[in-house]
Amino acid sequence: MTKKERYKGFIAYFSENMKNAETELHYANPYQLLVAVILSAQCTDKRINLITPALFNAFPVPELLAKATFDDVFPHIRSVSYPNNKTKNIIGMAQTLVGEFKGTVPSTVEDLIKMPGVGRKTANVIASVIYNQPTMAVDTHVFRVSKRLGLVAASASTPLAVEKELVANIADKYIPFAHHWLILHGRYVCVARSPKCEACPISFLCKYFEKQKKPKLGIALKA
Repeated sequence: MTKKERYKGFIAYFSENMKNAETELHYANPYQLLVAVILSAQCTDKRINLITPALFNAFPVPELLAKATFDDVFPHIRSVSYPNNKTKNIIGMAQTLVGEFKGTVPSTVEDLIKMPGVGRKTANVIASVIYNQPTMAVDTHVFRVSKRLGLVAASASTPLAVEKELVANIADKYIPFAHHWLILHGRYVCVARSPKCEACPISFLCKYFEKQKKPKLGIALKA
């Protein structure tokens, strides 16, 4: 199967069966999603959804978070991964958001990455989810699944390389959804350690599955 055929099958299946895929993070506005995505780095969405209601209740707008101290914020997020750094980052993000962007979450990746705690992946999520731009955020799920399926070259060794290859091969109108398709497929089916290949609905186009099916050649030993 060619790479073009893999992309065609991937898009055909998910555009039909996961048409309205979206983030599993809970949020009410762009500011809340930005905070949630920063906190979600190397942490589960489930954990983030447990702690953000109280956090957003305490700091419902960026202006309040920008004025908060470390000790004000830390208790709300102590259970997430790397809470010290993330506390500093979301306060710093809010300060820049208020000071430079008048409290409005910017729409471009270039502006988003100016804020503390906002790397390219987070910026791509916001641009895609909030502003429906054709940006592809590459997390561990997207990186793993896209390579297993054969959508990107095995030699694509960085998130940026994977991002560029996916964006080059997926039509703009599908990119915001494809990000979620890859994440959700990686989260629930194509898991890291024991992928559920037998239950996978797109194993027919998967390069990894093809290799698993090939019989292993053994060497006959003489008595």
